[in-house]
Amino acid sequence: MDKRFWSGRIQDLEPYIPGEQPKDRVFIKLNTNENPYPPSPKVLEAIRSAADETLRLYPDPEASQLRQTIAEYHGLTPEQVFCGNGSDEVLGLCFYAFFSPGRRVIFPDITYSFYPVYAHLFQLDFEEIPLNEDFSFPVEKFLRGSGGAVVCNPNAPTGRTLPLEEICRILEADLNRVVIVDEAYADFGARSAVELLNRYPNLVTVHTLSKSRSLAGMRVGYALGSPEVMAAVRCVKNSFNSYPLDRLALAAGEAAIRDVEYFEESRRKVIATRERTTARLRELGFFVHDSNANFIFITHPAVGGKELQQSLRDRGVLVRWFDKPRIRDYLRVSIGTDQEMEAMCRACQDILKG
Repeated sequence: MDKRFWSGRIQDLEPYIPGEQPKDRVFIKLNTNENPYPPSPKVLEAIRSAADETLRLYPDPEASQLRQTIAEYHGLTPEQVFCGNGSDEVLGLCFYAFFSPGRRVIFPDITYSFYPVYAHLFQLDFEEIPLNEDFSFPVEKFLRGSGGAVVCNPNAPTGRTLPLEEICRILEADLNRVVIVDEAYADFGARSAVELLNRYPNLVTVHTLSKSRSLAGMRVGYALGSPEVMAAVRCVKNSFNSYPLDRLALAAGEAAIRDVEYFEESRRKVIATRERTTARLRELGFFVHDSNANFIFITHPAVGGKELQQSLRDRGVLVRWFDKPRIRDYLRVSIGTDQEMEAMCRACQDILKG
């Protein structure tokens, strides 16, 4: 490819590659951690109500009502809330707001693969700290001096959770650096670090409505932190895009946060299916990590990860494989409906029979 017109900053940039979004056939789609259940009916009604003549007007650049709703849900103030166009954008803005070139940022070697992309894009020095052999979190190595730290909790793609006591240790190791805790999957079984926000001014938590609230197609995410820290993110946002959330997204986000009953029912179903699927796959000889996310991380001694992924795809089931040395024999499998997960398990059984 001719890159002569590309900025030198991106000549060698390797962008993030999202999971496959098939267009050619119908699959059981277990590769991008989407919720198998639809959004709350109240969300759909809010979108319909917002789709009126006011779409000719710009949306609220501060997302004031959505921030108020999120603040009430978490027991915070609106000044402690920042809203953006999905948690990916929020994370990118946070990387730019809190981390500086020349000061090393640290995150695990096996984690959300967007983190090193942000670091390269913003020309940050960074270090990928190896997870322990069992994929547990190497807390001691995160206590060393750095220019910032990022912790995905529960971790992706392993699904493993770091206790809040350990997150406190990381925060207390250096109160002059920001620690971002990415809680994209926390609603499926992890204890949230939000309760620590008023104790640690260097803590930022990042959240998405894509997973537990079934709004992946709407793009709504948010960050929580001290008013001073959130002001930094707003400064970056207003230097890049004044209106990251459109009117429909604002209405959908507010309705989704308010419908707690539907949210609780949806996540309970996902958790129950996850536990049943874990037990079923273990019966088939798979090693399945204990997960507190809406996915599981699996491997089998009789078949390689890439081979298993392709064999499942041939049978109409999409799962995620990562071409990384330590996890090439693993697959990340999103939790679908009971029927979808049973079909996936039957496909695995068929593959293992040869």
